[in-house]
Amino acid sequence: MTGISRIFGFVRDMLIARVLGAGRLSDIFLAAFKLPNLFRDLLGEGALSAIFIPMYTDSKKDENFAKNVFSWLMVVLLGITIVFEIFMPLVIWMLAPGFDADPGKMELTVIISRIMFVYVIFVCGAAFLSAVLNAFSRFLLAAFMPVMLNIMLICALLLAMFLGAGTNALFIMAATVVLSGIIQFGILWMRVRQKHFGLRLVIPKWNKQIKSMFGRFGISIVGSGFYQITIILGTLVASFQSGAVSWLYYADRIVQLPFAMIGLAVGTVLMSSISNALADNNMRSVHIQQNSSMRRGLMLILPCLVGLFVLAEPIIKYLFQHGAWTAESTHAVAVAIMIQIFVLPAMLVSQIYSKTLYATQDVKTPVRTSMISLGAASAIYLGLFHFIGYLAIPVGVVASGYLKNYLLGRACRKRGLWSTDGRTIRAVIAFAVLSAVLGVGLMMIPITSIWMLGVAIGGYAIIYLPAAYVIDRKIK
Repeated sequence: MTGISRIFGFVRDMLIARVLGAGRLSDIFLAAFKLPNLFRDLLGEGALSAIFIPMYTDSKKDENFAKNVFSWLMVVLLGITIVFEIFMPLVIWMLAPGFDADPGKMELTVIISRIMFVYVIFVCGAAFLSAVLNAFSRFLLAAFMPVMLNIMLICALLLAMFLGAGTNALFIMAATVVLSGIIQFGILWMRVRQKHFGLRLVIPKWNKQIKSMFGRFGISIVGSGFYQITIILGTLVASFQSGAVSWLYYADRIVQLPFAMIGLAVGTVLMSSISNALADNNMRSVHIQQNSSMRRGLMLILPCLVGLFVLAEPIIKYLFQHGAWTAESTHAVAVAIMIQIFVLPAMLVSQIYSKTLYATQDVKTPVRTSMISLGAASAIYLGLFHFIGYLAIPVGVVASGYLKNYLLGRACRKRGLWSTDGRTIRAVIAFAVLSAVLGVGLMMIPITSIWMLGVAIGGYAIIYLPAAYVIDRKIK
């Protein structure tokens, strides 16, 4: 379902490129859409889920604990929404000060952001309901929810295209985002009720469990907050170069596609399974799951890295260069992809490290590593922007990604939470060599149409996947 969601998200991005291009309108929508997504990651799918699931598992899935957490979450979300609606002009000015140079761009971004920010309440509530279902090893419906958002945005973009909406396309899309949040929340709520789980809003109570959870959540949110601040800083820096916000968005979307289909899916399932293994004090099971996740995750990530590096420009050209999209935007996005794609292995392995630490209810170590690595990324953004423009952002992403991966791995090994076996090391080296050899062959194929692009990617997969499967089975 995560993979299906990303495919629909890809279609959505193609339509955004066709309808809005990579300039003023797309900058406004993407900057406004970034705010609710940041809070979803911060309060919904990020720190809260990582803290809630292990504590919920330890409490033997206590209904009263879940009700109390849910009620506190809704109170906090309502307060945040009210504050941001009031101070949105200041928030947008801080997020994208470069918009002020374009008359009317800042004001329109504020209006669209105010409409879309209501989505925060519903999407964070839906993320909490998803965490409850994940704790019971129910992943399917929760993973389907982003598919719904993408399908609804695709319909909104088609409607805007049919109407020739122009600027009004932004209002259609903002309203669609809010509506999708309401529907996601409603569907997950009904699913939880069908499981005869008595989750409902109650008067929030401050007890020992909540105090402990909020203490850990506070520490974790600092680390997640540094990540969000770094994203905001990247947008802020990029806003001074026309079109750069959109270029970086599309580059990040392409890079995130394989990571979401592989890395995030691995992390979501691993969080629950490692929590259960640690609760049973079964370290052998933990190490087996870690090595299996790393080996098979990198088996799929490495060919994506090589393929996207070689085919970045034709992929952007044939999928996005239509309508308002220009050849300049194609080249700008492709170069950013060719740099940022090298962070993929570090992102995957960091997921395994961080989920292991969170499963032990250690939130301080991931926070410290986030503060150090993402502080380094911010320094790179600011230090290199004057010399290489928007490309300072992907360079910072790669450098901070490997720094974070090193720090998390060192922490896990020191505590005896990680043990890489020889089979995994040999298999990963073999996958890397196979991917590189096939990548050289891929460079020799002339890509003159979208059909030829499809043939090249399909041929690459047809050769690589069986060979990699045999390697994984045979290497001991």
